[in-house]
Amino acid sequence: MSTATSRVLSGLDQIRPWLEDLYTHLHAHPELSMAEHETAARVVAEVEAFVEGLGSAGMGSRPEVETVTGIGGTGVGVVVRNGEGPTVLVRADMDGLPVEEDTGLPYASTVRTTNREGETVPVMHACGHDTHVATLLGSLRLLLAEPESWSGTLVAVFQPAEEQYNGAEAMVADGLVDKLPRPDVALGQHVLPGPAGSVQVAGGPIMASCDDFRITLRGKGGHGSAPHTAIDPVVMAASLVMRLQTVVSRQVSPRATAVVTVGRIVAGTKTNIIPEHAVLEGTVRTYDDAVAAHCLEVIERTARAEAAAWGAPEPGFETFDHLPVTDNDPATTDRVRQALTEELGAEMVREFEPEMGSEDFSELPNAWGVPYCYWGFGAFDAVEWAAKEAEGRTGDFPDNHSPYFAPVMQPMLDTGVRAMVAATMAWVGR
Repeated sequence: MSTATSRVLSGLDQIRPWLEDLYTHLHAHPELSMAEHETAARVVAEVEAFVEGLGSAGMGSRPEVETVTGIGGTGVGVVVRNGEGPTVLVRADMDGLPVEEDTGLPYASTVRTTNREGETVPVMHACGHDTHVATLLGSLRLLLAEPESWSGTLVAVFQPAEEQYNGAEAMVADGLVDKLPRPDVALGQHVLPGPAGSVQVAGGPIMASCDDFRITLRGKGGHGSAPHTAIDPVVMAASLVMRLQTVVSRQVSPRATAVVTVGRIVAGTKTNIIPEHAVLEGTVRTYDDAVAAHCLEVIERTARAEAAAWGAPEPGFETFDHLPVTDNDPATTDRVRQALTEELGAEMVREFEPEMGSEDFSELPNAWGVPYCYWGFGAFDAVEWAAKEAEGRTGDFPDNHSPYFAPVMQPMLDTGVRAMVAATMAWVGR
């Protein structure tokens, strides 16, 4: 660990009570995508308190801090200018999920709210975005308190609506590249299943692209007792779902990686009515844009052929909610890995196993065309994890999006702060 990084992180013990209070507050008060108003306000208030603290300390060399609010809806950008040097973008997402928490934590969420469809739903930080906000604010607080240890510009982005797939896209559409300084590099992290105190990092593609699709099958309505007089879109949909299971196994190279899942079917209003139409929605995940395009072409062609086999009208087909591959720049990742190893120790830096989940983080650096690195940090008790790992049973731990997802507070929070500070200092540290 560099001397400069050590100086910045020397204040971690002092801020830990505040960090834990902040985290428990955020966990107990989650907000849905594009409704992160209170979370964004808390971010702004904390940053203002950091700046006021600098003033009361009477420091001679104060960074310049600018806060830009409302980017893409509820997004917040915090720009910290501290002399000459690289510009580093660091990002945290803020939104929760419509999940009813069942963790038994004393600070568990009991929030219920109205979603965009007017339904009353529970809300939970089931993906750990509360940890992302808390650890990024903690990193900012420590860096602001030690301006002599680093030089450059920090661009902290608190992003809305990652769970809705369109938060980064909304920030870019709202002029992100004009409202914030152009970074030289972008950094992000995510709490994930793994031993607390450890991180997971790897270069190249680590998270898949996502292309969601919608198929509208058009049948001919009729009475359930006389199916021969109708064209049943429900049976057509059932047949199509089974056909789509062969898209990857029979029409994608075995050397490629792809997943096709139909996650939603909507049809009908009553047991004895054959409906006019059925709607299927699903997702394609790959690490290769060409493979994604091929899968979507096969899915559309198969849907048309299914409809033709039934003598049905041509179906509707559309795609939506595209997310790019999260593809870590190798040189950037090597630099991050070295910083994490120096700070945490080689035994705590694990390999990030590529997964088929998707993220919109990369849309931020892609808007400027700059390199990035995205890594994970462990959520669960390290002793329990080691015991389960020895038995091959780490799947017993709840995954992100589970109502039981309950990261252990420490050393999870400390690790998130240490990792973000160390990685950032790899560029701006003196």
